[in-house]
Amino acid sequence: MSLDRRDVLRLGATAATTAAVSFRLGEPATAAPGGASDAPDHARIVAAYRVLQVGTGRVSPKRDRALAALDEVALGYFSAMDVTRDQLWADLPTGDGSTYFPTMYYRLRTIAVDWATPGSALSARPELPERIVTALNTLYRMQYNEHTAETGNWYSYEIGVPYWLLQTVVVLGDRLPAADRERVLRPVLRFVADPNRRTATAGLVETGANRADKALITVVSGALAGDAGRVAAGLAAVTDVEGQGAADLTRRSTEGDGYRTDGSFIQHEVVPYPGHYGLVLLSAIAALTYVTAGTASQLSISAREMFERAVSDVYAPFLFAGSMMEPVRGRMLSRQGETGHDAGHQLIAAVVLLARTAAEPAGSRLAGLAARWISEGTWAPYLDVADLVRFSGGLQPVGVPEVEFAEQLPAPRRAATVCEHRVFPQMDRLVHSTGNWSASLGVGSQRICRYESINGMNLHGWYTGDGVLYTFLPGQQGHYSDAYWPTVDATLLPGTTERDAPPPPLLADPPRTTTSYAGGVRFDAQHGAHGLDFVSQDGTLSARKSWFFTPDAVICLGAAITDASGAPVRTAIENRNLGEGAAARLLVDGRPDTSPLGTVRAVTGARWLHLAGTAGYVLLDEPGRQAVTLVREDRTGSWLGIDTGANTHGTPTPCTRRYQKIVLDHGIRPAGASYAYAVLPGASADRTRRACGRWNVLANTAWAQAVCLDGQLTAATFFTAGAVERVHVSGPAATMWGRTTHGWTFALSDPTQTQGTVRVTVDGATHRVLHTDPTVTLVATHPKLVVDIEVAGSLGATHTFTTDRPAPP
Repeated sequence: MSLDRRDVLRLGATAATTAAVSFRLGEPATAAPGGASDAPDHARIVAAYRVLQVGTGRVSPKRDRALAALDEVALGYFSAMDVTRDQLWADLPTGDGSTYFPTMYYRLRTIAVDWATPGSALSARPELPERIVTALNTLYRMQYNEHTAETGNWYSYEIGVPYWLLQTVVVLGDRLPAADRERVLRPVLRFVADPNRRTATAGLVETGANRADKALITVVSGALAGDAGRVAAGLAAVTDVEGQGAADLTRRSTEGDGYRTDGSFIQHEVVPYPGHYGLVLLSAIAALTYVTAGTASQLSISAREMFERAVSDVYAPFLFAGSMMEPVRGRMLSRQGETGHDAGHQLIAAVVLLARTAAEPAGSRLAGLAARWISEGTWAPYLDVADLVRFSGGLQPVGVPEVEFAEQLPAPRRAATVCEHRVFPQMDRLVHSTGNWSASLGVGSQRICRYESINGMNLHGWYTGDGVLYTFLPGQQGHYSDAYWPTVDATLLPGTTERDAPPPPLLADPPRTTTSYAGGVRFDAQHGAHGLDFVSQDGTLSARKSWFFTPDAVICLGAAITDASGAPVRTAIENRNLGEGAAARLLVDGRPDTSPLGTVRAVTGARWLHLAGTAGYVLLDEPGRQAVTLVREDRTGSWLGIDTGANTHGTPTPCTRRYQKIVLDHGIRPAGASYAYAVLPGASADRTRRACGRWNVLANTAWAQAVCLDGQLTAATFFTAGAVERVHVSGPAATMWGRTTHGWTFALSDPTQTQGTVRVTVDGATHRVLHTDPTVTLVATHPKLVVDIEVAGSLGATHTFTTDRPAPP
C-alpha cells in the first residue's frame, strides 16, 4: 500500500504496544505470543532479510562453490578473532573514529553469516554463537553505542556499520538473547533515527542512494525492535512523504541527486554514478521490496514499477558482458573489491531480486535481462563465486543467496542484444552499442566533474574526465577489471590530450571545467556525434575534441591544441591492457612492429595500424604529417597505490600487466595543433587497411569539426556559429544530417545547455517538410530552408526535422 502522512502518524501511534519479534533458526519467523497485530508482518520482514544473507539451503554445485568461497574468508576471520580481549583482531586497533571499526563489524558479520548458512564450515560449531555475541557486546562497549561520537566518515556510523550489525543480529536469531539484541540495536536506532535526514549534519536531507539505504535499515531495524512507526517511516522515506516528495526516489528530476529525466543518475551533485550509487539505491529498493512482500507495508505499485523500468532505462545501457562501464563508476574505479564486473554482478543480483516480486510482464522482462547478462559474462561468471577475501566491506559480493536466486530463475526468453546510440546529456555521458562492441566517453564540463577522489580513493583519477574513449570488446571482457587501474599509465588514457608532465594535484571537491560545451547528438541507433571544449585543470592546455560514432568505427578529431606550459603535449590513440606477458601482434601499414619490449619507436608516414584482438587504427591526416610513437611495456602497480581508504584500501601485492601505447606527439608549446584518426574496435587487419580513404574530414578547426560518413551522412560539431557543406548554424551545436528511409533528416543538440534558440539554414530550397519535433519552427523553405530550434530547457537533448529531399547542390 502507499503511505501518506496520516498513515505514518497512525502507525507510529501503535509503536508503544507492538511486541518484539522472536524467531528460531531454520523456521519461519513468528510473532511473539500476545504480540500486536503488526508483529506477524515484522516477523516476515526479519525472516525475509535473513534469507537475503544466508539463502534457502537449495543445494547445487554452484551454490557449493559460493559456500566454499565464503568458508575460506570466514574461517580466516574466525581463526584470527580473540574474544577474550577488547581488541578482537590484532590488525584492527580499537579507539575513536571510523578508521577500523567498520571492518570489525564486516568481519563479524561474515563469520555470523557463514555459521548460519546450512552446510558451511562454521555451521557445525554450536559454541560459535556465544563467541559472536561476546564480540558484539565488545564492539558495542568499545566502538559503537548510542553514546559514541561520529568521528571521521559519517557513512560508517549511519549506513555501513548499521547494515553489518543488522545482518549479524538477523542471522543469529534467538541465539542472540533479547537483552543483548535490544542493547546492540541502540546505536542503529540513534544514528538512523530518521531515514530522511543525516544525523551527523543537522538539517541535511538525505538523497539518492543514502536515502534508499537508510529506508531499508529503518524498516529492518523497526521490525527487529517491533516498532511499527519505524517500519512505516522507512517505507515513507522512499517517496519522501515527510518532505512532500522533494527527495522522492521515484521522481525523475532535472537537478540534484538521483534519477534524471533523461535516464541519468547523479550522486554528490556532479558525479555520474549509475555504476555505484545508482546500484546501491536499486539494491536497497530490491531488498526493501522483497522483505516487505506479503505484508501490509509495501511500496506502492507505481513506485515499484518505476524502479523496474529504471533497470532498462538507466542501468542496462552501461552493462557490457556482465561488466559495468567505467565512465559511470566514479571514484570506485580504484576499489580492488569493486571492479566493473563486481558492479555488474550487483546489478544482476538486484534485477534477479526485483524479478521475484514483480508482476507480469515486468517479472519475465527482468528475468530475461538477468539471464542474458549472466550468460554473456564469461570472464568473471556471475555464478562462479571466488576470491571473496578482496571484499573488505564496501560493495556486497555475490554469495550463496544470490547464486540460489539466480538458479531459481524461470527459464525465461533471454532478452536480445540491440544496437543503440544513447546520449545522457544530464550527466555528460553516452553509450554506443553495436551488438559486437560498445564504447563510451568520460568527459567533464561546468556541470559534471572531471573526477571524484575522496576518502583515499581514485588516486590516479586526474584525467578520467578529459575525454577518455573507452572501448569494450567481447574477446577482452576483463580488460578494465584485470588490474587495469593499478597498472595503466593514467597520464595517457585513450582519447585524451595531455602534457607529458607531473599530473595536477587531486582535489577533494570534485573539480569541474571552465567550459560548458560537452555533449552530443543521436542521429539513429547506429550513429551519433559528441564534442568537448577541453581545458586542463590548471587552464594552460586547451583543445577542441570530437568523436563521431558509426556501426564499425569511432572517428576522432582534435583541433586548436594549444599549451603554454613548456612540457610536451600528446594525444593517446591507444593504451591497451594486453594482460600478463601477452604477445598481441601490432602491424604498421601491414608490417609487424618488432621493437624490443620497452623501446620507444617513432613512426612517420604511417596510414594504418592494427593491434591483434583489439582494433584497427586509421590515420586520417596526410601521410607523414604527424609521427606516431609506439611503446610496448610492462607496468607494475598495486591496488593500494590507487586506494588507501581506511575501509576500502587494496592490497600492496604488485600486479604487472603488459600495455601497448599508440601516441601522437604535438611537441612543446603547440599552437593550433590537430589530429584525425579512426578507431575500428574488433576489426581485422584487412578491414582496417581497406578503411583507408573511407572517411572525408570536412573540417577540423577551432570553430567546427566535421566528417563525411558512410551512407551520405555528415556529422559536425560546431563550437561557434558556422557552416559545413550547405548547412549553417547560428551557434554552438552537435549535428548530423543525411538521407534516411524517411527523407532527408537533420538532428541537433546544444552541448552547452545554455542557449535559447539555434537557427539552422540549409542552402537550396526544399519541397516539403515532412516532420518536425515540437521544438522546431519552420521559418522558410525558399530560397533556403530555415528553421529555428528551441533548445532552451532541453538540457542537451536531440531535436530533429525531416524533409522530402536533401537540399540540391
